[in-house]
Amino acid sequence: MAEDLIRYDILAQDALRGVVRKVLSEVARTGLPGEHHFFISFMTRAPGVRISSRVLQQYPEEMTIVLQHQFWDLTVTEQAFEVGLSFGGVPERLLVPFTALKGFLDPSVQFGLQFDTGGGKASSAQDNNLPDKGEPEVLPAPPEAAEPETPAEPPQPGVAEVVSLDKFRKK
Repeated sequence: MAEDLIRYDILAQDALRGVVRKVLSEVARTGLPGEHHFFISFMTRAPGVRISSRVLQQYPEEMTIVLQHQFWDLTVTEQAFEVGLSFGGVPERLLVPFTALKGFLDPSVQFGLQFDTGGGKASSAQDNNLPDKGEPEVLPAPPEAAEPETPAEPPQPGVAEVVSLDKFRKK
Protein backbone atom coordinates (compact mmCIF):
# COMPACT_ATOMS: atom_id res chain seq x y z
CA MET A 1 0.00 0.00 0.00
CA ALA A 2 1.25 3.50 -0.82
CA GLU A 3 2.35 5.82 1.97
CA ASP A 4 -0.15 8.58 2.76
CA LEU A 5 1.99 11.66 2.22
CA ILE A 6 -1.04 13.95 2.34
CA ARG A 7 -1.98 12.70 5.86
CA TYR A 8 -5.73 12.49 5.41
CA ASP A 9 -6.05 11.29 9.01
CA ILE A 10 -4.71 14.58 10.33
CA LEU A 11 -6.79 16.62 7.90
CA ALA A 12 -9.95 14.79 8.95
CA GLN A 13 -9.22 15.28 12.67
CA ASP A 14 -8.63 19.00 12.08
CA ALA A 15 -11.90 19.24 10.14
CA LEU A 16 -13.82 17.54 12.97
CA ARG A 17 -12.25 19.88 15.51
CA GLY A 18 -13.43 22.68 13.23
CA VAL A 19 -17.01 21.45 13.73
CA VAL A 20 -16.62 21.82 17.49
CA ARG A 21 -14.97 25.24 17.05
CA LYS A 22 -17.84 26.44 14.83
CA VAL A 23 -20.54 25.14 17.21
CA LEU A 24 -18.90 26.68 20.29
CA SER A 25 -18.33 29.97 18.46
CA GLU A 26 -22.02 30.16 17.61
CA VAL A 27 -23.01 29.31 21.20
CA ALA A 28 -20.62 31.97 22.52
CA ARG A 29 -22.31 34.49 20.22
CA THR A 30 -25.99 33.55 20.61
CA GLY A 31 -26.31 31.07 23.50
CA LEU A 32 -27.45 27.46 23.47
CA PRO A 33 -30.39 26.93 21.13
CA GLY A 34 -33.33 24.75 22.17
CA GLU A 35 -32.41 21.63 24.13
CA HIS A 36 -28.81 21.48 22.86
CA HIS A 37 -26.09 20.90 25.46
CA PHE A 38 -22.60 19.46 25.27
CA PHE A 39 -20.38 16.96 27.01
CA ILE A 40 -16.77 17.83 26.17
CA SER A 41 -13.95 15.46 27.16
CA PHE A 42 -10.34 16.56 27.07
CA MET A 43 -6.88 15.58 28.30
CA THR A 44 -6.08 17.68 31.36
CA ARG A 45 -2.30 17.41 30.87
CA ALA A 46 -2.24 18.33 27.18
CA PRO A 47 -0.02 21.28 26.19
CA GLY A 48 -1.82 24.59 26.51
CA VAL A 49 -4.56 23.39 28.91
CA ARG A 50 -5.09 25.85 31.76
CA ILE A 51 -6.90 24.59 34.85
CA SER A 52 -6.50 25.07 38.59
CA SER A 53 -4.30 22.74 40.58
CA ARG A 54 -7.39 21.69 42.53
CA VAL A 55 -9.20 20.53 39.38
CA LEU A 56 -6.04 18.92 37.98
CA GLN A 57 -5.63 16.94 41.20
CA GLN A 58 -9.20 15.67 40.90
CA TYR A 59 -8.85 14.89 37.16
CA PRO A 60 -5.16 14.11 36.53
CA GLU A 61 -5.56 12.66 33.02
CA GLU A 62 -8.94 13.44 31.50
CA MET A 63 -12.16 15.18 32.40
CA THR A 64 -15.58 15.78 30.91
CA ILE A 65 -17.28 19.13 31.29
CA VAL A 66 -20.92 19.87 30.63
CA LEU A 67 -22.03 23.06 28.91
CA GLN A 68 -25.73 23.30 29.63
CA HIS A 69 -27.18 25.55 32.33
CA GLN A 70 -24.34 26.87 34.44
CA PHE A 71 -21.42 28.13 32.42
CA TRP A 72 -20.32 31.66 31.59
CA ASP A 73 -17.93 33.77 29.54
CA LEU A 74 -17.46 31.22 26.76
CA THR A 75 -14.83 32.57 24.38
CA VAL A 76 -13.55 30.76 21.33
CA THR A 77 -10.40 31.36 19.30
CA GLU A 78 -8.96 29.50 16.35
CA GLN A 79 -6.83 27.38 18.73
CA ALA A 80 -8.87 26.97 21.94
CA PHE A 81 -11.95 27.76 23.97
CA GLU A 82 -12.19 29.24 27.44
CA VAL A 83 -15.17 28.89 29.75
CA GLY A 84 -16.21 29.58 33.31
CA LEU A 85 -17.65 26.68 35.31
CA SER A 86 -18.35 25.96 38.96
CA PHE A 87 -16.80 23.00 40.80
CA GLY A 88 -18.18 22.45 44.29
CA GLY A 89 -19.55 25.97 44.30
CA VAL A 90 -16.13 27.44 43.44
CA PRO A 91 -15.93 29.31 40.14
CA GLU A 92 -13.11 28.19 37.83
CA ARG A 93 -11.93 29.30 34.41
CA LEU A 94 -10.69 26.59 32.01
CA LEU A 95 -8.76 27.05 28.79
CA VAL A 96 -8.86 24.03 26.48
CA PRO A 97 -6.99 23.85 23.17
CA PHE A 98 -8.95 22.02 20.48
CA THR A 99 -5.99 19.64 20.14
CA ALA A 100 -6.65 18.42 23.70
CA LEU A 101 -10.19 17.25 22.86
CA LYS A 102 -11.02 13.57 23.20
CA GLY A 103 -14.75 13.75 22.62
CA PHE A 104 -17.72 16.00 21.93
CA LEU A 105 -21.30 14.90 22.47
CA ASP A 106 -24.63 16.68 22.02
CA PRO A 107 -27.08 14.13 23.48
CA SER A 108 -30.11 16.25 22.57
CA VAL A 109 -29.66 15.24 18.92
CA GLN A 110 -27.56 12.10 19.44
CA PHE A 111 -24.49 13.61 17.77
CA GLY A 112 -20.99 12.78 18.91
CA LEU A 113 -17.38 13.02 17.78
CA GLN A 114 -14.39 11.12 19.09
CA PHE A 115 -10.88 12.42 18.49
CA ASP A 116 -7.62 10.58 17.99
CA THR A 117 -5.31 12.01 20.62
CA GLY A 118 -2.44 9.56 20.22
CA GLY A 119 -1.70 8.82 16.59
CA GLY A 120 -0.63 10.99 13.73
CA LYS A 121 1.45 14.10 14.03
CA ALA A 122 1.77 15.25 17.58
CA SER A 123 0.38 18.73 17.83
CA SER A 124 2.52 21.00 19.95
CA ALA A 125 1.55 24.12 21.82
CA GLN A 126 3.71 26.07 19.39
CA ASP A 127 1.61 24.77 16.49
CA ASN A 128 -1.35 26.38 18.24
CA ASN A 129 0.39 29.61 19.30
CA LEU A 130 -0.03 28.57 22.93
CA PRO A 131 2.62 28.66 25.66
CA ASP A 132 4.63 25.43 25.56
CA LYS A 133 5.41 24.30 29.06
CA GLY A 134 5.22 20.56 28.41
CA GLU A 135 2.61 20.38 31.16
CA PRO A 136 -0.69 22.21 31.54
CA GLU A 137 -0.55 25.66 33.03
CA VAL A 138 -1.79 25.02 36.55
CA LEU A 139 -3.50 27.91 38.23
CA PRO A 140 -3.56 28.23 42.03
CA ALA A 141 -6.78 27.08 43.68
CA PRO A 142 -8.93 29.82 45.16
CA PRO A 143 -8.46 30.08 48.96
CA GLU A 144 -12.09 29.14 49.68
CA ALA A 145 -11.78 25.97 47.58
CA ALA A 146 -14.33 23.36 48.52
CA GLU A 147 -14.46 19.72 47.53
CA PRO A 148 -14.93 19.64 43.73
CA GLU A 149 -18.17 18.22 42.47
CA THR A 150 -17.94 15.51 39.86
CA PRO A 151 -19.15 16.74 36.47
CA ALA A 152 -21.97 14.72 34.99
CA GLU A 153 -20.79 11.74 33.01
CA PRO A 154 -21.85 11.32 29.39
CA PRO A 155 -24.98 9.26 28.76
CA GLN A 156 -24.71 5.48 28.58
CA PRO A 157 -23.22 3.97 25.40
CA GLY A 158 -25.70 3.56 22.60
CA VAL A 159 -27.46 6.86 23.27
CA ALA A 160 -25.48 8.69 20.62
CA GLU A 161 -23.51 7.50 17.65
CA VAL A 162 -19.86 8.45 18.08
CA VAL A 163 -17.88 8.87 14.91
CA SER A 164 -14.35 7.47 15.04
CA LEU A 165 -11.94 7.76 12.15
CA ASP A 166 -10.53 4.33 12.96
CA LYS A 167 -13.76 2.90 11.57
CA PHE A 168 -12.80 4.16 8.11
CA ARG A 169 -9.09 3.33 8.14
CA LYS A 170 -7.83 0.32 6.27
CA LYS A 171 -6.38 -2.31 8.59
